[in-house]
Amino acid sequence: MTASTVAIIGAGAVGAGTAWYLAKHGHQVMLIDPKLDQPINRSGALPGTTASLGVLMGHVFRRSSGRAWRLRQHSMTLWPEWVAELSSQEHPLKLNTPLIQLASSEAEATLMKQLTEQRQHLGLELISPNSNPCMGRSWPNRQHGGLISHQDGYLDPIALQKCLRAALQEQRVQQIQEPVVSLERNSSVEDKQWRLQLAGGTNLNQEAVVICAALGSEALLEPLGHSLPMTPVLGQVLDLELISDQHNWSGWPAVLVSHGINLIPHGPNQIWIGATLEPGVQPIASHLKAMQHLEGDAPAWLESATVKDQWHGLRARPVERPAPLLEKLEPGLIVATGHYRNGVLLAPASAAWVKEQLTNETRS
Repeated sequence: MTASTVAIIGAGAVGAGTAWYLAKHGHQVMLIDPKLDQPINRSGALPGTTASLGVLMGHVFRRSSGRAWRLRQHSMTLWPEWVAELSSQEHPLKLNTPLIQLASSEAEATLMKQLTEQRQHLGLELISPNSNPCMGRSWPNRQHGGLISHQDGYLDPIALQKCLRAALQEQRVQQIQEPVVSLERNSSVEDKQWRLQLAGGTNLNQEAVVICAALGSEALLEPLGHSLPMTPVLGQVLDLELISDQHNWSGWPAVLVSHGINLIPHGPNQIWIGATLEPGVQPIASHLKAMQHLEGDAPAWLESATVKDQWHGLRARPVERPAPLLEKLEPGLIVATGHYRNGVLLAPASAAWVKEQLTNETRS
């Protein structure tokens, strides 16, 4: 395969992961995002990847066929390889497992039972009603049981982005800290069919462009005649400090999911609780309070917790199309965005898909 020059617009988990993956396979890559010069931390309103909790729900996905299932399975295969390559002494990265999903009704418990019977080979097991292996803090909502997935869990998105930044430097990926204001077809430069204009006035000519810009993607695509509408969905996270408990998190999984809300212990008497539940762009205080109450199922230790920090971010959800948007729109114009709640989970599979499109284009 002849290496191509590729511009990737958007440096979240998908964009940065794709840039690293393509560079590793011989492409000449530039990554463009105005936030590349900003420190990677959490405070206030954040980009999607930074705001997320990096929950990986690949094997507990309810469907067992179709594109969404195949993408999840591909990513779950690739993630251990990515972690092994990206992790270093200076920037450690770890897959935190397992994940437990608690049923909120008898009907949901029945579905979980069927799922565990079908996927024992993927590490799914049933949890019987009222099970509580915890020596200290009890689980919420245990009366219907649930399931445990030994390979699902979470990756810390902050650690992931730091690892990717370091890996991009090692692969000599050019990082440009400016917004792209327009994308045009280019007939004046041989083989470089796309021209990107940056906010500072610079024009870049590239053989291929990969758009990973989430909600910023529409403005770049519409002038080219491509309509891929997306709507913002708000995710919120609380970082809670709990009353000291000598047993702390004994018996707890890496991730516990109740009513679609993720609970992630991340240190002694510390827990993140978060979900992507709200339409629109502004957080609603009452929704945040309801999240901490777990729809009435929160145990006393959670109700009494103190809010240490909180943040929110927007996810891009495709309108009337399944997430994510993985499409080759024209020769050299590829879209890999609109991952909604699964940007971290699907980053490896998305990167592999982009590489395949570029490979097929070179062969044709």
